[in-house]
Amino acid sequence: MNKNHKVVFCGKSNTKPIIACKRKIRKEFFIIFLSGGVIDTMIVFAVVFRILHCARKFVIFLLIEKLDVYYMRTCARGAYMKSKKAIGIAIGMFVIAATAAIAMSAKGKSKGKFVDGEWPGKGEGRNGPIELILSVKGGKIRGAKVTKESETGFAQPAEQFVIDQAVAKQSVEGLDIMSGATITSNATIAALQAAIKASKGETAAAAKAADTSCDIVVIGAGGAGLTAATEAANRGAKVIVLEKMGIVGGNTNSATGGLNAAYTKEQEKLGIKDSKEQFYEDTMKGGKNLNDPALVHTLVDNSAAIVEWLQSDIVGADLSDVGLFGGATNKRIHRPQGGAAIGSHLVPLLYAAAQKQGADIRLNNKVTDIFAENGKPAGVTVTSPNGDYKVKAKAIIIATGGFGANSDMVVKYNPKLAGFGTTNHPGATGDAFEWIKKFDGALTQMEQIQTHPTVVPGKGIMITEAVRGNGAILVSRTGKRFINEMETRDVVSAAILKEPNKTAFLVFDQDVRASLKAIEGYAKKGLLTEAATPAELAQKLGIPAAEFEKTLNTYAGYVHNKKDADFNRNPNGLERDLTKGPYYAIEVGPAVHHTMGGIKIDTKTEVLNTKGNVIPGLFAAGEVTGGVHGANRLGGNAVADIEVFGKIAGDAACDYIKK
Repeated sequence: MNKNHKVVFCGKSNTKPIIACKRKIRKEFFIIFLSGGVIDTMIVFAVVFRILHCARKFVIFLLIEKLDVYYMRTCARGAYMKSKKAIGIAIGMFVIAATAAIAMSAKGKSKGKFVDGEWPGKGEGRNGPIELILSVKGGKIRGAKVTKESETGFAQPAEQFVIDQAVAKQSVEGLDIMSGATITSNATIAALQAAIKASKGETAAAAKAADTSCDIVVIGAGGAGLTAATEAANRGAKVIVLEKMGIVGGNTNSATGGLNAAYTKEQEKLGIKDSKEQFYEDTMKGGKNLNDPALVHTLVDNSAAIVEWLQSDIVGADLSDVGLFGGATNKRIHRPQGGAAIGSHLVPLLYAAAQKQGADIRLNNKVTDIFAENGKPAGVTVTSPNGDYKVKAKAIIIATGGFGANSDMVVKYNPKLAGFGTTNHPGATGDAFEWIKKFDGALTQMEQIQTHPTVVPGKGIMITEAVRGNGAILVSRTGKRFINEMETRDVVSAAILKEPNKTAFLVFDQDVRASLKAIEGYAKKGLLTEAATPAELAQKLGIPAAEFEKTLNTYAGYVHNKKDADFNRNPNGLERDLTKGPYYAIEVGPAVHHTMGGIKIDTKTEVLNTKGNVIPGLFAAGEVTGGVHGANRLGGNAVADIEVFGKIAGDAACDYIKK
């Protein structure tokens, strides 16, 4: 049998292969989960007849096709022998099952696994669509050629990485993504899957989209949307998730830092002393006290619980590594072991969790509006590959993300950011703000737009703050430090913008590199300048070697004394003295990263109107909302935001529909 098939005896899982007759098998009943096929079918019946030989009871089969389960329940041998009808049923089902399995096997052999030809496919990448032609010959995937894409040169290898896997595995399912190129990898996978559908005629034969209904519709399948959907579906609600892009995850795919949480079990295990009060104070200070205090308290008070929820069996995440980020007094950013990127870790888990709980997730389904009945939100209108349709819902959760990829909207609210690049995925365009106007929905702090200070110029690749948190320093073209590297993002961004070319060098050694898995992703993209000595690195960067060496020596002294006399860097961030070669540098500069403003909500994620009243049945969570972060978001608070308020939205929507 296939190694993934599971055998359950008396309700207890046993994943070992089936052996003809195990004396410990209970004679009452057993269930065998399997998929169709001649070999599987014969094994099942071999097991049955072996049990007949060694047990004094017989087994009647009942095939439950929809569940893909063979359920076998025993009856007394004597009673069975008295019933010729039962014998007929058993034999008849054996013949039917075996015949069907043989037919399915024959059908597969006659047509092959894939249909020969050249098949087009398309997926949405970071900077636009990725289009390719899939080549199938002799029923096998032979390769694929990308015909159109707008990805950066460093992201392009991810396309071939995915294609090579498809050829090697002869499958377009379960393919790995390239570290640091999540969006491009997922877009290539989506394009391959679309090509396979085209080869089978599924696209042309697809039924026209039809209007439908559900308990809760979630708009957006990013971190907040998937979390809300998982929680709502887990509570028994019928949930439909509508995602306009061809992949799930949104900006969460690019999250490299982690999730801020205070007073957690992980901190306790590592001997880190922290408190909810300090977390609150740091967040308010970082946001220049423009944050909504009630929302910040909600974020902080639920942070430890959300870490536990994510690490529970519901999601299965690993957030056991705890580090320091800018603006934080203590180590509180939770991430996968070894400091791996949190986004590429969480998104697949949340996607699987939402589906496991029964959420209906529809990609390439773009919501165009929220419609009303009797003046209240009643559902959404959708454009899909199979036509337009409506989804009527008892509650609506908006989780569409921010507007960092909409340069016109960015400049409208903050003209100073004209010409800035962005780290955002192409779907972050602020669509939802127009939808809530008919309900007098309120927006707040739209002018508060954050730049991330360490983004590779011209490439939109963000270098996680964890690199600085683990010991890296920022050096100007004079070879000197010019800022406390652990300051808030707005302060560091402003300092870099004052430098020549509006860029600086992020400098670190092998000790820092070894401490953080995320750096390996940057190395694979060719972003690191490497040298054996500080003098050699200075030469490669074109900066004064003597001044640079003096800077490193001075900084090493600060680390040993746990006191930064120049810029008062947090002592918790003075752990590595940058004396262990090789030495590395990455040129960085600011880019639009996060939009702090958005839809105004209360602590239950209910959307408010301009009078401060709740709009019944309308909820919002994640970067689409405003008020949590004030004038500046601390690194690690975005993932905390989407997870905490995403789960609250799922719960609140369930509570609402049960009223």
